[in-house]
Amino acid sequence: MSSGRWKEEPPQPHLANGAPKGSTWSKALRSAAAWEDKDESLDVIYWFRQMIAVVLGVIWGVVPLKGFVGIAVFCLINAGILYLYFSSFQQIDEEDYGGTWELTKGFMTSFALFMVVWTIFYTAIHSD
Repeated sequence: MSSGRWKEEPPQPHLANGAPKGSTWSKALRSAAAWEDKDESLDVIYWFRQMIAVVLGVIWGVVPLKGFVGIAVFCLINAGILYLYFSSFQQIDEEDYGGTWELTKGFMTSFALFMVVWTIFYTAIHSD
């Protein structure tokens, strides 16, 4: 036996319909992308939800929006944008993923993130 190390070959890109597999984010931004891995598409939905939370938290803090109206509008926008994304843009069948409830996971995490960002920006800009 030789004392040398194993030489690893570089990973080959997965082929989908004869074309190299694209990155996760390129598929996320392409309409009706082919998702071989359901967890990958659920991860994209989860992270889109977090990005929406940060953006809306900054906007709500700068505007300054307060109270229940801000929370309710956040919930509607967050749920609405993500539902349109996975049902219309990506054309994902909810039943293949365990129903709509499975696709809405991560909402409480995004809500907490939204509240923190909203509070920080509101306090930093509008405190006396």
